[in-house]
Amino acid sequence: MGGFLAMRVAVLGLCTAMVLVVRVADAQMPLPAAKPPDGATLFKQQCGVCHTLSLSEPMRQGPPLVKIVGRPAGKVEGFHYSDGLAKADFTWDETRLDAWLANPQAVIPGVIMIYRQAKPETRAAIITFLREQN
Repeated sequence: MGGFLAMRVAVLGLCTAMVLVVRVADAQMPLPAAKPPDGATLFKQQCGVCHTLSLSEPMRQGPPLVKIVGRPAGKVEGFHYSDGLAKADFTWDETRLDAWLANPQAVIPGVIMIYRQAKPETRAAIITFLREQN
């Protein structure tokens, strides 16, 4: 009978331990919220290869983006734009920049820019950074 009692205590102890493990697993700390992307870093990594933020630097494959928010599209002096952008009749704002970064071809068919950014949070961080450069 003593062996039976010892086995029963062991089984109860094992069950209690299993319940505690399950409860500990359920009570895990939530992961911290992801840090929002840094616009300056994203610009440097994703845009800076083709664009500068200064009119004094040599032009690259794309036009300088200094003061892009509020600037007429396709109008930086000395930069050779594609026909569609050269004839564009709008001013860059956050909504237009968001659409442009998501899919330039949908904004102006035939443009040369091939970059696309599918993530809205990445586009927003880049646009906020560009707006801060004004």
